[in-house]
Amino acid sequence: MVNDGIVRAVVICMAPHNSRTSVGLYRRALEGQAGAPFVVEFIDSWHDHPLLVQAFAEKFQWGWQKVCAEAGARVPVIFTAHSVPERTITEGDPYKDQAHKTAELVAQAAGLPGEAWNFAFQSQGMSGGPWIGPTVEDTILCLKQKGHDTVFIQPVGFLCDHVEILYDIDIAFKEFAEKNGMHLWRAESLNDSPLLTSALADLARSRLRAATGSTA
Repeated sequence: MVNDGIVRAVVICMAPHNSRTSVGLYRRALEGQAGAPFVVEFIDSWHDHPLLVQAFAEKFQWGWQKVCAEAGARVPVIFTAHSVPERTITEGDPYKDQAHKTAELVAQAAGLPGEAWNFAFQSQGMSGGPWIGPTVEDTILCLKQKGHDTVFIQPVGFLCDHVEILYDIDIAFKEFAEKNGMHLWRAESLNDSPLLTSALADLARSRLRAATGSTA
């Protein structure tokens, strides 16, 4: 980029929620000890972008309504995001609140009442002390105790298919649910969603206009 004469860049992490354990690490790696060699317009978070919310709601409605029709009842929902160490939250990290906000906005966009959805943090690590919860496993057991036999997971902390989706949810959580007499389904990931692409384009244009004063 330097060789190409780039003097300013808008940087968007493919993690909508700001945490020092993810976005913060990426930013420090980008800037390095000497700082970036050009002006960096870094977007710290975009968890509440309307087009991101709409993209999640679109995937959610398609999958959830299908599962509800097959089950013959309104299936409870678990929104999920990756867990982080508790100490990052107690020290002021906005990640937890931003993840909950995304879930709330998606539920509103999808017309999902508050009593129909839950929130859990998944993929807790094994180091660094306790990690934030509740866990997906505990939430599944709680729903079982309430008489449910089917659950629908809507990840809002991940944009595309990777290990936390294809293994943690599709294999580990599904096996856990089955062992406890539950059926588990999930919404499709955004992946190449046109709405996601539009959200990223809007983020880039908006930040560039704000930085340069351009009206283009």
